[in-house]
Amino acid sequence: MILILKLAVTVLFSFSGYLLGFKYGYQNYGIILGTLLGIITAYSDLILKNVDFGSIIGGIIGIASGLLFANLILVPIKFLVREDMTAVSFALKGFLGYGGLLVGLRRGKGITLAAIFRLFIGKGFEENLKILDTSVIIDGRIADVCEAGFIEGTFIVPQFILQELQYIADSQDSTKRARGRRGLDVLHKIQKMANITVKIVEEDFPKIKEVDSKLVALGKLMNAKIITNDFNLNKIAQLQGVSVLNINELANSLKPVVLPGETMRIFVLKEGKEYNQGVAYLDDGTMVVVENGRKLIGKNAEVVVTSVLQTTAGRMIFSKAKEEYEREESKAAK
Repeated sequence: MILILKLAVTVLFSFSGYLLGFKYGYQNYGIILGTLLGIITAYSDLILKNVDFGSIIGGIIGIASGLLFANLILVPIKFLVREDMTAVSFALKGFLGYGGLLVGLRRGKGITLAAIFRLFIGKGFEENLKILDTSVIIDGRIADVCEAGFIEGTFIVPQFILQELQYIADSQDSTKRARGRRGLDVLHKIQKMANITVKIVEEDFPKIKEVDSKLVALGKLMNAKIITNDFNLNKIAQLQGVSVLNINELANSLKPVVLPGETMRIFVLKEGKEYNQGVAYLDDGTMVVVENGRKLIGKNAEVVVTSVLQTTAGRMIFSKAKEEYEREESKAAK
């Protein structure tokens, strides 16, 4: 059906080109030009498939503004010069029209149909929007990041997220109840911050059951980023073109860099999974595995880093007691 429609469009353009060419005595050129325009029009969906919608709107507005500005400039020039201004008019319109097109394409990128709709209904364009997920609200670190001034702008809290928080806060399970109440306290704390605006929105998607899917849909609608700790939501949102700010990734990137060969002082807390291992934790929660460290459990010890393993769950540091490491190094040197 689509192929027949495209063929019909091409034939229509070809026929129109023939009629125009016949009128001015260029039938062959008219058919060729009409056919080319018909093919371009019929397959414009493939040409524009990867073009950002906002760029198209911006480009149209930009080129229209450029041509309008060129005409406004030409009015006083024609009045003063009173000569044939065809060449000047063509050059000026070409320069300003093309310039407006480039500016429009660049500035229009990211504008969505939803944003244009919001502008028409009087809500205007809103930038720097971030949607809060339940996990990041309960986690609480987002409040500390905002308080430090690293994140600012407008935070969007959907009504369905508030309902989920309320449900957790009213749970019969004491642990869940405490987590839910903590999330509500975190939201209240963020609301009081001067550099953050918190907006509760009523937008919902009744046909979508999953909360994560609703967040992604809302992110698309409002052209907003999602702040979360949920690894799965992170991946789903990125696959659908919605930007994500993951607090866990931020925390991992801010952990101090530790290189093999460095010495650190730790408290060996417990036994490791493998034989004769000891386990300690840094202040930021990073696990330090001490080989042959079982005898050091319950003691402070100096260890030397042997390797660092980065995983999706975080970072693990492998080490050996300083005395043992130096002993092995001296043996290797001999």
